[in-house]
Amino acid sequence: MTYAYLNELGIVCSLGHGADAVAHSLFASDAPRGVTVTDAYTPGRPLAVGLVGEALPDLSDCPLSMRTRNNALLRMAHAQIRDAVVAAIERYGAHRVAVIVGTSTSGIGEAERSLPQRHATGEWPSDFHYAQQEIGAPSGFVAAESGARGPAWTVSTACSSSAKALASAARLLRAGIADAVIAGGADSLCSFTISGFSALEAVSEQRSNPFSGNRSGIHIGEGAALFLMTREPGPVHLAGWGETSDAHHMSAPEPQGAGAIAAIEQALARAGVAAGDVDYVNLHGTATPQNDAMESRAVMATLGSAVAASSTKALTGHTLGAAGALEAGLCWLAMARNPEHRLPPHWWDGHADPALPQLDLVAPGRRAAGPLRHVLSNSFAFGGSNAALLLGRS
Repeated sequence: MTYAYLNELGIVCSLGHGADAVAHSLFASDAPRGVTVTDAYTPGRPLAVGLVGEALPDLSDCPLSMRTRNNALLRMAHAQIRDAVVAAIERYGAHRVAVIVGTSTSGIGEAERSLPQRHATGEWPSDFHYAQQEIGAPSGFVAAESGARGPAWTVSTACSSSAKALASAARLLRAGIADAVIAGGADSLCSFTISGFSALEAVSEQRSNPFSGNRSGIHIGEGAALFLMTREPGPVHLAGWGETSDAHHMSAPEPQGAGAIAAIEQALARAGVAAGDVDYVNLHGTATPQNDAMESRAVMATLGSAVAASSTKALTGHTLGAAGALEAGLCWLAMARNPEHRLPPHWWDGHADPALPQLDLVAPGRRAAGPLRHVLSNSFAFGGSNAALLLGRS
């Protein structure tokens, strides 16, 4: 079988910048990391958010159309894998290196910050360009940043975007269309998304509390994760994936998890892996009433109650279009940079919802008996766009 290997990872989120820093915060068992309370995006209404607090790279060397917070996050992630990308271009040629990035915000934040001046004066600010908000901008930026000249496109299917980007990258590699792919996702905090989810009454004022009977919605985060994927052996491979579409409702999931179940079953079948061989599940786990109910039923139906599981969104926030790649990155860290076999913890209040199937949620500090062999990462989006990634230890 030809595998698509996840050779290198660049990652930045509210847990930190770089694999070592993120892993340190992810596996910390004394207290949950990652949340900032601010009203910067909701004046007069302080909310918990997963903010990247450190200074982002300067983009003044880029065309104005590329100067966005999304792209600054991508530059920070790409810098961590730059040497490996340069080596891949030298080995395969720039036209054999592709780029696929998932996003939902692109440069919307730059547009919303520019609108007050436009309304007041009739003129856009000098640092705004309409192309900043184009959905295709992130993949164009990464292609320019890296020197890759192969196929390049952006996936925008809400919260499944970057999980689907990784699946698309695997297909390119298996088809022989590319020899290397820079694949992942990025999303940045902005008032637009927080207001949108607030209108759906889906935003929590505090850290999200997934699968609790007291859960009250998501807290939104930002971040970027980029993998260099090739057919050359690496520490982790994308063994299987599943993609389905419920078409049940514009924003609510199919209640019994039919589409999620099908996506998980596809991922297992494509990988040739039995349900009992999955060691850990990174849950989509948004802490919204309907998503957690649906997902708990889907996991119970496909994997049963004995598999270790957690939602890491209580740490990173829900990074929307970046979530699939970011959470695959956290799984990669658990498989490739984890000699103590620690499991990503599930931070919550411990009050299980009696109406839900009870999953084996990982307590902080818990360790697996040995190296993780197979890990499943779920991403479920508006419109019933479902993606499941099955990572295998190489």
